[in-house]
Amino acid sequence: MKRIFILLTIILMAVGLFAEEAVLIDFTKLAADIIPAPQQEDGQEPQMTQNRATIMDYGAVSGGSFTEEQKRIMKTSLAIRNWNVILASSSRTIPREVLTYTEEADSKQYGKVLGVRVNFPTEPWNSWAMIRPPFEIPAFEAKGEIDDDGNITGTGESSVSGLSRFEGPDEDGDGKPDYGLGVIKNVGTIKSIAVNVYGLQFPHSLAVILIDNEGNEKTMHMGYLDFDGWAELRWNNPAYVTQVRNRELRLYPLYPTSTPFVKFGGFLIKRDGDKVGGDFIAYFRDVKVIYDKAILDTDRDIDDEGRWHIIQTREEQKKVWEMERFGEQQILRYLEQQKQATENSFTPSPTVNAGN
Repeated sequence: MKRIFILLTIILMAVGLFAEEAVLIDFTKLAADIIPAPQQEDGQEPQMTQNRATIMDYGAVSGGSFTEEQKRIMKTSLAIRNWNVILASSSRTIPREVLTYTEEADSKQYGKVLGVRVNFPTEPWNSWAMIRPPFEIPAFEAKGEIDDDGNITGTGESSVSGLSRFEGPDEDGDGKPDYGLGVIKNVGTIKSIAVNVYGLQFPHSLAVILIDNEGNEKTMHMGYLDFDGWAELRWNNPAYVTQVRNRELRLYPLYPTSTPFVKFGGFLIKRDGDKVGGDFIAYFRDVKVIYDKAILDTDRDIDDEGRWHIIQTREEQKKVWEMERFGEQQILRYLEQQKQATENSFTPSPTVNAGN
């Protein structure tokens, strides 16, 4: 009888009896704070272009066709101005894309937040805009020290032996990440999602996009932005089973099972054809998640991973795959940027002296 009770207790713990709360993405942490823009107006303070905590160097995967000087500037980050706003194909005209972008916005309550401008069509058809990070947020990027030039000095540690960089730092020293940089590890069933958003009475809908450890995207409808000021929009999982006795209980192998995670995939704004079109503005502070733990931390007699290194090997392979995907897209953008014209005015034509 005692063995049955112990087994039942383990099963109840394994299905996530206790929920966790974490900040998935915190835009106040993504202000640009390093690498000034190459061109500054006289007397103006340098405008920073990248975010130190989330800087990524894709020069290492650029190949041998670039000089060392070119590779040194192949850096990008989750800085707010780097985020992409993708319009629906039916709305994607050059004038609208020019007027559709993200900006750092100063909030009296929170500091720097994500500001978004979308130029929707004024014609009576449905449209949407997707606000995406500049690259798919890596789940296995190792921590490292970043200097003011964006150079990363990695520790060489796998995220198995330490926290991955996009889980956020452990500033309070409790061994747990502070989160807020786009990745949450050890996520079982999600119970609720909340978005802290500033509305300007637009009748458009808002959804959150999450990406799981299998690469699947899930879109959760949060509500409508027809209010004024800051508000918390919340999605509650209709399939979440609160009573443990009503859950399907199973035994799963405890090792070698990779820890499941979720990463932030972006926002989706939808505009109905019978609603107001033209410019749309909104501001975002953060996205929070309440979830069941997938695996409970227990004091086990044998360090399985320390002996077999199976999960570390798998995560290193996934890290290489993430970096290859990340590098391909960023190099294409770099090449396009190098081809772009930088002149804003024509060179004055030479004059001829009247006396000649």
